[in-house]
Amino acid sequence: MSFKRYTAIADNSITDAYGIDGKTRATGSNTGQADTLEIFANYGDVQAGEMEKSRIIIKFDVDQINLDIAAGVIPDSGVTWYLKMSNVEHGLTSPKDFSVNVHKLTEDWEEGYGLDLDTHSDNVKNFGSNWTNRNPSTTWSTEGGHYSAGYNTQDFTTGLEDLELDITSTVEEHLATPATNYGFVLKLPDSIEGGAVSYYTKRFFARSSEFFYKRPVLEARWDASIKDDRGSFYASSSLAPADDNKNTLYLYNR
Repeated sequence: MSFKRYTAIADNSITDAYGIDGKTRATGSNTGQADTLEIFANYGDVQAGEMEKSRIIIKFDVDQINLDIAAGVIPDSGVTWYLKMSNVEHGLTSPKDFSVNVHKLTEDWEEGYGLDLDTHSDNVKNFGSNWTNRNPSTTWSTEGGHYSAGYNTQDFTTGLEDLELDITSTVEEHLATPATNYGFVLKLPDSIEGGAVSYYTKRFFARSSEFFYKRPVLEARWDASIKDDRGSFYASSSLAPADDNKNTLYLYNR
């Protein structure tokens, strides 16, 4: 099995969590340069009966992938594509027994320069995305990122697992029409986001992490084995003349 990995070219955590004052939702916050990414649903922690949410948006360079396909670096068919993200161990509570859904984003967005995952104090200024806006001057059609209905999903038991999810069909759509490659959104299911139970907090390493091999990647996997016709050889055949059954076969290993 052969593989090639492509690191993310943009990522961000977007949230409608309450800010440091505990009264105003920090929907304008940006964490595009933070070293971790997080997903959560936090119910009633700040305001009774209110849910706070966080989602991850992430994008990969399909133009480079198409160049590599054209150059023969990876094959143009028979490739399986996996989204791989590494778990971050942290001092906060980690949720258990949940799923993460990965949807295709349908609108373009900007990463931004924010860092603060704790109090969400870094707001979008002249560049970046957040819960309400995909860039400083343009809102998402739907808050929290506008995405397609279909999704791939991975279950988490302990909450400490890495994410490794087959998203081949969506990547193939992006490769076929690169102009519509807006990346992905990772979120908890609607039943959790709209529920009354907390799942706080699942974190992954971001593309800005100092740990290079922990950064999110899109991994191409394919079978590169070279096969021969050894199954078509016969020691002898009653259908061939006797002299033809006396031939010698030489095998050369190069």
